[in-house]
Parts: sequence; structure tokens; C-alpha cells
Amino acid sequence: MATIHDVAQDAGVSPTTVSRYLNNRIELPATTSARIDAAILKLDYRPNLLAKRLSTGKSEAVGLVTPEIREPFFAELASAFEDEADRHGYTVFMSSTRSNRDREIACLERLHDRHVDGLLMMTNTPDDGTLAKLIGTRRNVVLVDEDIPGVNVPRLFVENEQGAHAATRHLIEAGHSRIAYLGGPRGLLTVGERQAGFTRAMTEAGLTVRPDYLALGSFAPDMARAATMRFLELDEPPTAIFASSDYLAIGAVTALRDRSIGIPTQMSLIGFDDMPLGALLTPPLTAIRQPVEALGRQGFQLLLALLNGEPIPMLTRLPVELIRRQSVGTPRTGTLQ
Repeated sequence: MATIHDVAQDAGVSPTTVSRYLNNRIELPATTSARIDAAILKLDYRPNLLAKRLSTGKSEAVGLVTPEIREPFFAELASAFEDEADRHGYTVFMSSTRSNRDREIACLERLHDRHVDGLLMMTNTPDDGTLAKLIGTRRNVVLVDEDIPGVNVPRLFVENEQGAHAATRHLIEAGHSRIAYLGGPRGLLTVGERQAGFTRAMTEAGLTVRPDYLALGSFAPDMARAATMRFLELDEPPTAIFASSDYLAIGAVTALRDRSIGIPTQMSLIGFDDMPLGALLTPPLTAIRQPVEALGRQGFQLLLALLNGEPIPMLTRLPVELIRRQSVGTPRTGTLQ
């Protein structure tokens, strides 16, 4: 196996120069860089990562903790994070926790044991204080998408409240006043902020937020399907539904199809996320678009700056956008069949 000394000898430079070049700590003339690159290729040199870790105290690896890698939102975010990490020479260790608290704790232990230099963490279950306590004793953690109250670490979120307000305003401007709301688990940042945006838009328009038009509990389509069925059984059903995630919108679509209720002729529907699947529904789903790729890339950039000791904002918000499609129309007339 070739060593850094072999590469240095072949390229006609010192081992220190090769080391600094590989770690992006020196700018060399193009001819010198070319000689080192050629020597690495010729000798099939592979850095000894264990020795490097012992000498620098860094693994040059970062962790990504996601609730569920199979869901398109988290998969797209993870892909962007990994691309950005690779561009900076970092390896990514990915963990899908399935919203299991023990798995989340295990990921934080890996950071404590220095298997990774830093951690980008996403959770979608309310914290009972366990995660906050652990994160408080660890360095180099960045939170993305959801908050964990009680910890002082950098956070990267989208404009949840603004997006929900825009979605609700869109329904109101289409003529709707009886608007139902589907939300996720209570206690989560995204759930609270999106419900606040919905409530603010309704209040500004002089409309009442009816308790029987509200359903919160999870982001599972089955929950949204059951809640939509309850809405339809009311003496005065809503004419529009704002689903605060596209998965909830899919659950609503299932219920409406089961009852042969047309979208948007009999019920308007709007989602939040703008997953690619939403545009493929019939009709295509109007939704609030989250900048998922930007969340992944900027999440790594924040983590890298944190690892390098650079000053970074403790809270960053990314804008969202209303994508108008064909699932919102004017309110129906008559009763649902």
C-alpha cells in the first residue's frame, strides 16, 4: 500500500506539502498540483483515515439524523446534504430513527464518542426533555426543520407561519369561509407555527376557526383520511381543507375519492411541502413549496462553519412559496352527496 511519503517522492515534493494539499490547507502552482494528483493516481494512494483522525482529532465525517429516509421530503434533504458534504470532503453517516427516541439517543452518543465531528438532526416527535438534556452536553449539533426546546444550538427552519397564512389566504380569496385544518402532532414547532398562520389569516378575514373543523394528531395519511370523513359527516361540512403537510393532503384525497366528492368542484384542497407526488395527483395539488434542497445544503454549510469555529446565526429561516395548481376552486353550491 502506497504511503504519503511515496506520493511525495514521486511528485518531487515533501510529505508535508502533500498532506497540506490533501487537506486544502495550501494553494500550490497548477504544475505542482498536477504532479501530486498524477502520483496519487499512479500509486493508487489511499489516505490512512485512522492515522489522520489520531493526528488531527477529527474524523472528517458528519452524521445526519432523519426520522424516515423513505419519505420524499427527508430523502431529498438527505441527498442535498450528502452532495454538499462530499463537495467539502466529508463522509456522511446517515441514521433513520423511525421517530424512535432510543435511536435518536444512540445517534447523539456517536457524536459523544467522536465517531463523527458533528451532527445535523431532524426529529418529528415532541421532546420530553431527554434530547434537550443530551444535546446540552454535546457540541457541533445543528437542528433542521423541527425545534427541540431548551437547547442553544443553531437552527434552520422555513417560514412555516408565513406559508400557512398564504395558503389560507389563497382559499379565502377563492371565496371560502368554511375552511378545515389538518395538522400534525401537538408540541412540534412546524405544527404550532402552521396552525398559527392558519388562525391569523382566518382572524384577519373576520372568519371563525371552528373547533369541529380542526384535526391534529400525526402526519400519517390515515389520520387525515379519518378526520376528513368526520368533516364530511358534519351538518355543515367545510368547503375547503388546508392540510399542513402533503401526506395529510393525500389522506384527505383518499377520503374524498372514497365518498366520490370532486376536487375542487365540491371540495378545495391545499397542502404544505409540494412533494413531486402532489403535482401528479388528479387534479394537481396546490401547495406551499418548501426549499428542501436548500435545507440540506445550507444545513451542511452551517454545520461546517460550526466545526471551523466560524460565527454563524443561531436561527436561519428560508422562504416558502405558494404553488397554484388545480385543486382550489370556488365554493360549491348545494349539499355534498
